[in-house]
Amino acid sequence: MSEVLRLILMLALAGAALTLLCSGVIWYMDEERRIRRGLRRVLGAEPEAVVAARGRGRGAGFSFSTGLAAVAWDHGAWCLVYRIDELVGAELQVNGVVVARAFRGEPRRALDQVVETADQVTLRLIFDDPKDPDFELDLWLRGDEGRRAGASPAKAVQEANRWMARAEAILRRPLPPRAAPNVVAAPAPAPAPLPPTPIEAAIAAAPAPAVRAVDDAPPWVEDDDDQDAPAVDDEEDWPDLPKRLS
Repeated sequence: MSEVLRLILMLALAGAALTLLCSGVIWYMDEERRIRRGLRRVLGAEPEAVVAARGRGRGAGFSFSTGLAAVAWDHGAWCLVYRIDELVGAELQVNGVVVARAFRGEPRRALDQVVETADQVTLRLIFDDPKDPDFELDLWLRGDEGRRAGASPAKAVQEANRWMARAEAILRRPLPPRAAPNVVAAPAPAPAPLPPTPIEAAIAAAPAPAVRAVDDAPPWVEDDDDQDAPAVDDEEDWPDLPKRLS
């Protein structure tokens, strides 16, 4: 009997441990938590505000401590980072119609209607970036009521409206001063060469002097084989030297 009780106790402990492990995995792999972790990684700090389009793996967040904003795809696996001051506007669309908007330098168009039913609720963020100028989050689509418990178009509109207020607060901030571009002056062109003077032109046009080979003897050196010169080797020839030379 004791063996049976021990076995039942071990099975109960194993079941509790497995249940706890599965609960931890489900909690860790929650879609919004995965998006938040991806945003934290690229922002370099815990985001102060995060909005997620549940069921679609997309989200956006801000970090005021680092001055960055980021948007995420694929449950946070892909992210795109902006500076917060690059946010230039936000729009709330219901069934493809803009019902609220806020843009830098423009008065805010606040939400002035109550939305109870809708086929689509979209939050659109606009950034000062020619490559990736906007990012859309479908906070509600027809059919979400069957996939998410407690979801409704009214709650999606409320969440989007809160983000519109955050965007407006960011847009009211003065833009930080930007450094002037570093302009490097082009080097001055080299002056044109002056035309040669007549003397220089004459020197340049004159033919080059002939070059004598190294082995040639100078013209004033006589050849050793010249036999015409008188011989004065003997002492007897010294008296007759003036005569012979004359």
